[in-house]
Amino acid sequence: MRNAKWMVTILMAAVMGVLLFNCPEPLQAADPIKLNYSIFFPAPHKNTVLATEWAQEIEKRTNGAVKITLFPGGTLTPADKCYDGVVNGLSDIGMSVMGYTRGRFPLSEVIDLPLGYKNGLSATKLINLYYEKFKPKELDDVKVLYLHAHGPGILHTKKPVKNLDDLKGMKIVCHGLSAKVVGALGATPVAMPMPERYDALQKGVAEGGVNPIESLKGWKLGEVIKSTTENFGSAYSTGFFVVMNKDKWASLSPDIQKTIDQVSQEWIVKTGNGWDEMDKEGREFTLSKGNQVLSLAKEEDAKWAKLVQPILDEYVTNMKAKNLPGQEALAYCLDELKKLQ
Repeated sequence: MRNAKWMVTILMAAVMGVLLFNCPEPLQAADPIKLNYSIFFPAPHKNTVLATEWAQEIEKRTNGAVKITLFPGGTLTPADKCYDGVVNGLSDIGMSVMGYTRGRFPLSEVIDLPLGYKNGLSATKLINLYYEKFKPKELDDVKVLYLHAHGPGILHTKKPVKNLDDLKGMKIVCHGLSAKVVGALGATPVAMPMPERYDALQKGVAEGGVNPIESLKGWKLGEVIKSTTENFGSAYSTGFFVVMNKDKWASLSPDIQKTIDQVSQEWIVKTGNGWDEMDKEGREFTLSKGNQVLSLAKEEDAKWAKLVQPILDEYVTNMKAKNLPGQEALAYCLDELKKLQ
């Protein structure tokens, strides 16, 4: 009996040994998917804060399966190289300005036209409505997460500008299509991206700039100008993209893709409202510096609006030459903007 029990014990030990030897290791939690995000805004800027919150929300809703690291200040790719950086895989995600690469997004330049914008929320809603309506092929080489556009691009100068005579011949920093707005109004365009404008104004390379009022605080331009002119009749906006590398997007599971899309849709309104909050803060900041904010007289504003009308006509002509639906895009945007504002 004792020998039998001993034999059973030996047999059970042998079986356990075999099982332990062949059993796979305990399942480990999958490593998180790590994505990098190139953004040219400086770290403290509210757009960087909003982008960070977007990334954090995705991490939260995927239960940590996705972790996104932001590289602000253009440290991963400069503003004008951001889009190509995403296409070529230098960055997984990128946010920048379409107008920094003029001609790359021809149909989408409709958003940058001086349509008479009044706030950032309507501009941001409009660019996303436009994208859903026309699905421009110029953005086919990336996954578009969401788009946005700033509040009214208006004039900020070192000396007060109350009329066209005051503006004539002044050197005004600008970018993209806003350079045409500057030229149409009789000033001299000086093209450069936002990160370079502070030094240009401080050193006298330029006498003013056209940009949303938020930049007076967000980019500290309120420290190097003295006056803002609210030329809303000729106000433009600027289209921004938030895009992902197509291969990286394709590598994500359907449930993660769905989560990112859901969060991105929510950030359209968040970002539009954010632009308006930034405009309010920019106005308060410039006033705190002793600067003035001037509103054009109704008749004067109408003059400015009339002068920029040929820019809209030129856009339609250029799009026709490219076999793009420019007339339809412009008509659609003008109609939708009236509903939104």
